[in-house]
Amino acid sequence: MSANVWLPLAFIIGYLLGSIPFGLVLTKLAGTEDLRSIGSGNIGATNVLRTGRKGLAAATLILDALKGTVAVIIASYGGAEAAMLAGLGAFLGHLFPVWLKFKGGKGVAVYIGILIGLFWPAAIVFCVVWLITAVISRYSSLSALIASVVTPIFLWWSGHPTLAELSALVSLLLIYMHRANISRLMAGTEGKIGQK
Repeated sequence: MSANVWLPLAFIIGYLLGSIPFGLVLTKLAGTEDLRSIGSGNIGATNVLRTGRKGLAAATLILDALKGTVAVIIASYGGAEAAMLAGLGAFLGHLFPVWLKFKGGKGVAVYIGILIGLFWPAAIVFCVVWLITAVISRYSSLSALIASVVTPIFLWWSGHPTLAELSALVSLLLIYMHRANISRLMAGTEGKIGQK
């Protein structure tokens, strides 16, 4: 298959995988209230945790991450460029899923999954920075923001400039999706991890 066909196809595959709203699906199957009506209204793992169902939150985190990883792995058969396009597609699919009128999640788990597929040490750096910040601050949003700033720097430092550029783009999108969280952090009204 030529690059002219495979590259856009890789992006579409990534988008469709990324747009699967696992948090919403799992909470509906479990019979909890509509995830979009509680907490932040987000469909991601942090908001699933606000239902009090830790198992569902963990499953959402894993499945959302796998969307990014699987997209990258499938597309990697067409080369590194296809893999990166699929990763970007998965991220955009999670943020703007066609099934939910383009109102999705904030992309933290999918970001980790993309990093696992493209260059796993960067995923470890992201997770370690997130965990350290979360332990200190108890803010999931702040942890994600700091980790998303550190990750492109790490990729550039480790000799992966193209991945660093992709990571920087994804980080900017993630920061944009967290704009309301940033406002609440600055106002001191952001909810901490474990709060409903």
